[in-house]
Amino acid sequence: MSFIVAGAALLGFLAGPYVRALANGFAPSEDLTVRTPAQPTPEGPEADRHEAADLAPEDPADVHRDVARLDHGATRRASREEARRAFRGMVRAVPRPAWPPVAETGVAVVCALVAWRFAGSWELAAWLYAALAGCALAMIDWRTRRLPDAITLPSYPILAVLLVPTGHLVGGLLGGLALTGAYAIMWFVRPDALGFGDVKLAGLVGMLTGALGLDAWLVGALAGQFLGALYAVTLLLTRRATAKTHFPLGPFILLGALAATFR
Repeated sequence: MSFIVAGAALLGFLAGPYVRALANGFAPSEDLTVRTPAQPTPEGPEADRHEAADLAPEDPADVHRDVARLDHGATRRASREEARRAFRGMVRAVPRPAWPPVAETGVAVVCALVAWRFAGSWELAAWLYAALAGCALAMIDWRTRRLPDAITLPSYPILAVLLVPTGHLVGGLLGGLALTGAYAIMWFVRPDALGFGDVKLAGLVGMLTGALGLDAWLVGALAGQFLGALYAVTLLLTRRATAKTHFPLGPFILLGALAATFR
């Protein structure tokens, strides 16, 4: 087993520069630039028709709906382009650790812990993937307050395939559905305190922990909330935040999943 743990730690350390490059490719939501293409100016009779249409009164509700639709579509296009750049940057990254090698060491430690827990079992592949993707998501969320769909959404089918050999895919799917539902309710009640990216991340954690059984699922579901609350209380006691301060919850949800493996 020691060889498996050492190999996983080495894998994590070597993957660290790529994980860091992927994480650095995503920016905060407000930094996404949205530009609408310039429209050609009509001339002649066509210009008269356009001018008459511009002078016609418009329903404010229709205007608001059209602007919201345009903004949403432009933001989605900007997000897709950002994701493409981030993955290209990851592929082209130089496999050289930064100094200090914080990201590399963190990824190596998580991979080693996962290998120590699941060495010799079919769950190892799913959890090693989760360790790499989870480290990237934790770094992105901590820096940008975002959990990109480009990583979370493809992770659903990937984890489903990796859980098939374990024989616990059904438990994983039920666990993912249950935890997604629980976080969706919390998001609906307090959308200002919980992002929808956290809801999608919770589904992945639910899949992983649900495949391990009910006890692991409960630990994973509660530990993420407990660790997040503990961090918030620490910020309040040290006067580094107020009751209205927002902080990323994703890293704590992921830590809760890791804690569930050692239940």
